Amino acid sequence: MKPLSIAILVVMLPLTVAHSGEIRGTVRAEGKPEASGDAAGGKYDSRKYKFVERVNYAELRNFVVYIDGSMTNAPAATNTTARVDTKRVNQEKASFTPTILPIVVGTTVEWPNNDDIFHNVFSMSDAKQFDLGLYKGNPKEKRVTFDKAGRVEVFCSIHANMHCLVLVLENPFFAVTEEAGNDVTRNVPPGTYKLKAWHERLPAQTQEINVPPTGDVKVNFILGIKDLPKY
Repeated sequence: MKPLSIAILVVMLPLTVAHSGEIRGTVRAEGKPEASGDAAGGKYDSRKYKFVERVNYAELRNFVVYIDGSMTNAPAATNTTARVDTKRVNQEKASFTPTILPIVVGTTVEWPNNDDIFHNVFSMSDAKQFDLGLYKGNPKEKRVTFDKAGRVEVFCSIHANMHCLVLVLENPFFAVTEEAGNDVTRNVPPGTYKLKAWHERLPAQTQEINVPPTGDVKVNFILGIKDLPKY
């Protein structure tokens, strides 16, 4: 199976920094080599297993690449939390859209219900716990402000397949693979950072990068199931 090369895409940044660099690169997802071909166990064409859905790593989407941490080593003049906008996750056709939402700490998210049936939005995650109750439409009180970094799993208590994930980050320098058509993360203040590539069903990877005052740094990631403890 061929791995997928996905451009690191630009996401809204809070300001233009006088001296700043760019991050360019790709994220690639690979399956386990031993899980392909005959080694996968065969018999997928049998009646019993023909409808079993297998992971196609070439079709994985919603990779997030971000600078990890609070960027305390960034220039003092750089206010990395200057703009915290309100974001939206739509409920439509009994699904959340988007299913992956990276945001900065302090961001408020609204959850409009565009269906003609009731939905419920709740989370039991350590980073944020809430229950918006049953509702239709987009009541003003159905908002959640995410004030702590971490991974927040969100569900509907009525509909089994309604699930999304809010990734709350400490700074706004991140990129999502399907957010835009560009392959650059711009206006990153110069410095040494830990750049992380993340996907909800793959182990994350981190690389240390050095962003120059001008110009770019190129970083490539290959995510897959590897280097995990054997039991």
